[in-house]
Amino acid sequence: MDVANVLGFFLLPVKPENGSLSSIAARCRSSRRRRLLCTCSNLNPSPEPAIKSIIELEFIGPKPEADGAYRVDRASASSGEKLLRNIMIDNKIQLYAAYGKVMNCGGGGSCGTCIVEIVNGKDLLNERTDTEKKYLKKKPETWRLACQTVVGDERNSGKIVVQRLPQWKKGP
Repeated sequence: MDVANVLGFFLLPVKPENGSLSSIAARCRSSRRRRLLCTCSNLNPSPEPAIKSIIELEFIGPKPEADGAYRVDRASASSGEKLLRNIMIDNKIQLYAAYGKVMNCGGGGSCGTCIVEIVNGKDLLNERTDTEKKYLKKKPETWRLACQTVVGDERNSGKIVVQRLPQWKKGP
């Protein structure tokens, strides 16, 4: 038995002036002869908009520019909402090598062409998925598949540094 039945009033969906539907305690009746009006109050208050945590990302280019410096692209995303692959594509940041541009699986995790290296901020990402473990079993732990990597977990914020196309990187 809920509180509304115990107190003797019923709930009516009411359309307030602002146009949104709310469930409002509207009127109480204790008997046919006597009417008891209750204070109207919104029983389903809209929650305060939560402040979203932001993850800042830096993407280091795969090869040095003419001046010897590596190009760095920057982007940001709400924590926990996007895959690394989607952030890169949305911001027009190169993800694939020539072969991967033509032969990628579109983010399904079945080709292994979206490899990136996490230089800094590994703790802001999800754990390696089974798909990543399969494709990257002989690769360094810092290598990830961008299509399987979720940026943040809705609560954390910080900075992630990503090396694009780490397979192009020359060793020391």
